[in-house]
Amino acid sequence: MNFAKKAKEFGADGLMLLPPMRYKADNHEVVEYFKAVASATDLPILIYNNPVDYGIYVSLEMFEELIEYPTIQAVKESTRDLANVTRMINRFGKRIKILGGVDTICLETLMLGADGLVAGLVDAFPNETMAMYNHVKANEYDKAVAIYRWFMPLLELDIHPKLIQYIKLAATAEGISNPYVRAPRLELHGKEAEKIQKIIEEGRANRPVLLIPEQQI
Repeated sequence: MNFAKKAKEFGADGLMLLPPMRYKADNHEVVEYFKAVASATDLPILIYNNPVDYGIYVSLEMFEELIEYPTIQAVKESTRDLANVTRMINRFGKRIKILGGVDTICLETLMLGADGLVAGLVDAFPNETMAMYNHVKANEYDKAVAIYRWFMPLLELDIHPKLIQYIKLAATAEGISNPYVRAPRLELHGKEAEKIQKIIEEGRANRPVLLIPEQQI
């Protein structure tokens, strides 16, 4: 709660909340934790629903309790279950904004009605990500799929425990980052680095021709 208050003092525009990161909490404990933070701030809150990596699934029933709090406004949908996008929309309509959180199913998530993405490889390839998003919103699915198929080998770098290193390497290749990572993460070396660099360079060499930036906005 104090951290949420300090975040606003320091200029944060919103908060992304994960479940308590200790021993696995039960549903009631998770909901009460989210409620406590939501009550302590007027910043908008994005709930990060990622049971694959964090072991806790924020169910529809849990969201039923959470939507009583106006500060809880969105979900980073990372369950890997595409049907959950439809479940959320069917249950809550537009009350909760849905942002896709898994790069390798980002296109499907958008096509099913997600409002946007909290993506990984967008850090290295913002133009391609934005073009794909705009094509979906314009119902130009064939154009979106063409970009997506090119993008997939790169998007798969997001679903690995070393996604931070991989994404930073991609952004470094694009001239917008560097490979530095903070401990306990370490920079890549040897065959692993060569493998990832090859994926990145093949993607960069074969990237699709996009609309000019003014047309993407």
